[in-house]
This record gives sequence, C-alpha cells and structure tokens, in this order.
Amino acid sequence: MNQSINQSTAAAPLEIGMLIYPGMTALDMVAPQLVFANLMDVRVHLLWKTLAPVASDSGMAILPTCTLDDCPRDLDLLFVGGSKADTWPLLADAEVIDFLADRGTRAKWVTSVCTGSLLLGAAGLLDGYRATSHWAVRHLLAMTGAIPTDDRVVTDRNRITGGGVTAGMDFGLTIAAMLRGEHYAKTLQMLFEYDPQPPFQTGAPHSAEAEVLQTATQIYAAEIERAEASVRALQRHLVEREEAVK
Repeated sequence: MNQSINQSTAAAPLEIGMLIYPGMTALDMVAPQLVFANLMDVRVHLLWKTLAPVASDSGMAILPTCTLDDCPRDLDLLFVGGSKADTWPLLADAEVIDFLADRGTRAKWVTSVCTGSLLLGAAGLLDGYRATSHWAVRHLLAMTGAIPTDDRVVTDRNRITGGGVTAGMDFGLTIAAMLRGEHYAKTLQMLFEYDPQPPFQTGAPHSAEAEVLQTATQIYAAEIERAEASVRALQRHLVEREEAVK
C-alpha cells in the first residue's frame, strides 16, 4: 500500500472528468465519484454546459464544477453516467457528443456506468470494444459498434464500462485497483463498508423470477422503445454523415 501511495504522490494529479446532465441518475455518478475522490492526488471535474445546478432524475441537485468548454483538454479518465429518458436526447446533442469524442480520443481511460456507454458509443468511442450497460438497453450497444457483454463491469483495453446504477460502486473499485493497486482498492471497499447483501436475488435478468422480470420489462417498455428509436436515428445520422464525406 505504501508503495502505491508513494507512486501516486510523486506523479502529477490525475485529471478526471465526469459528465453530468439534467435527468441523470445520481447514483450512476455518486458511487464512482466517492471512489475517485478518495484516490489521492486527483482533480475530479463534474462537467456540464453551464455551472447551474443539474437536477437528477430523482430530484437531487448536483453542482457542476467545470463547463465543457473549460474542461482540461487532456484527461486521464473520462466518465459518463446514465439515465432513463434523458440519455436519449443527448445521443443527438452535437455539443455533448463532439465533446466526448474530442476528450475521449485523448483520455487514458474512457469509462461509463449504465446508459452512459451508449453516449460513448454515439461518440464513436466503443467501436470494436466489449462493453456493458443497463440490462434493458444493453443490446443496443451493438448498433453503435460495440460488443454487448453481460458482465457487471467490463474492461476492454482502456475502455471500462459498468452495468446499471448500483454497478457504479463495483466499477469505481475496479478503477481504484487499476490506478492505485489492489490493496488500496480493497482498503477503500473496507472503509466504505461495501459488503452487498441484497434482500432479494432479483438484481439481474438471469437471477430474477420470470414474473419479476416481466413486470420490470413492462415498466421500462416505453423507455426501451424510445431508446431503440433514438439509436436508430443515430445510426441513420452516422450513415448520412459518412455518405456526405464520400
């Protein structure tokens, strides 16, 4: 552990940029941010178009610390969280997608939790990479050039993606182990008392009873339909752009 600490303090602070946006799911960002903030020698930037409070999908307000325009050009780690309905309009938001494409091409690590991976895919950052997302829309990753994978946290070269919502803590600790060593990540897990003991084994499609999965799918049906329509529109836009370049 001491060796990891000494190595981190001798280097320049890590620059971590975390995209936040109106309607985002707060836990997608909060759990990884807790881990990142405890890595030592880091600067964590909460990024949005303005510095006005950003309301999450549960109503919690989150304060950006940096605008997209003022974000450091070269990030060590780029992170994107997810949402439900409010992820889909961003797939067509040129300012956001261009920002992700620009920073992502230079970032040492390109990462996401939940539907944030679809935004990375829209920016062309997951083409040919294995990746995951929320179970309800994971299949749509293939339409962005990614290879959908069911694991809770997926690492493919310098792309690291987490599944839906609560996977953010698993994702964050995986990042901690890569950046500061396994011992340090284990220590953080102990300090956070992260010892999951869910009351029900229904946290994923493969473990849920058929009736529970059916109900959950029905609840998300409209969102899945909107997501599919948005990704199809994204595909058409990308094809049109390629044809225009030719």
